[in-house]
Amino acid sequence: MTVALAGRAPATFEIKSANLPLVALLLKSADLPTLAQELKDRFGEIPDFFDHDPLVIDLAPLGESEVDFKALVKLLRPYRVMPVAVKGGTQAQMAAALKAGLAAAADAALGPTLSQKEREPLPEPQPVAAQAPTPFPASALVVDKPLRSGQQVYARGRDLVVLSMVNPGAEVIADGHIHVYAPLRGKAIAGARGDAGARILTLCLEPELVSIAGVYRTSENALPDSVRGKPAQVRLADDKLVMEALKN
Repeated sequence: MTVALAGRAPATFEIKSANLPLVALLLKSADLPTLAQELKDRFGEIPDFFDHDPLVIDLAPLGESEVDFKALVKLLRPYRVMPVAVKGGTQAQMAAALKAGLAAAADAALGPTLSQKEREPLPEPQPVAAQAPTPFPASALVVDKPLRSGQQVYARGRDLVVLSMVNPGAEVIADGHIHVYAPLRGKAIAGARGDAGARILTLCLEPELVSIAGVYRTSENALPDSVRGKPAQVRLADDKLVMEALKN
């Protein structure tokens, strides 16, 4: 029989329901060394891509493979994500995850990956006129001072505008477009969260590295004479970087 004990409400705390925005990792393989290499390839150039975001691990694509969850959590944490829960696993996988300190989140709803979302076709026009949502806010992060070696600027969720030189060893990152109204001689990473439509534009293209939605090119591959040191843009076409001189 359940007994309800009478008493006053606690003065030091309250318990309420809450909704927490999560990042989701769809785990497709239990091969952690390969996962480590692919994470390094994808995020090694963007150490601040995540901002201590809570993460749920979706085990549904994995099948019945055994997972070393303690090793997996240790692998993920240097990328500034906080694994807190799992979903979609077998009974054995969920038990192992719970033993490793992860919660079960069977009700966590996952959206499409950012790259899929950005590449979805636009819906057909509707009879009632409505403004289509834009992927990023209209305002951009504006930097008006030169960026020296070792400095990094990340425009999270928006475009980045730099009015001065990006020196070698400096790094500019944006989830949207990057505009550099000066020489670009450091690293520029646009579409950092998967926006394949992002572009890099500069008045003088001499970068150490350019990247859009994870596709990158380093200075080890010499730039064509048609764009090197000139006003140019970098964009993605058929999953390849295209560099074009800007016309006056």
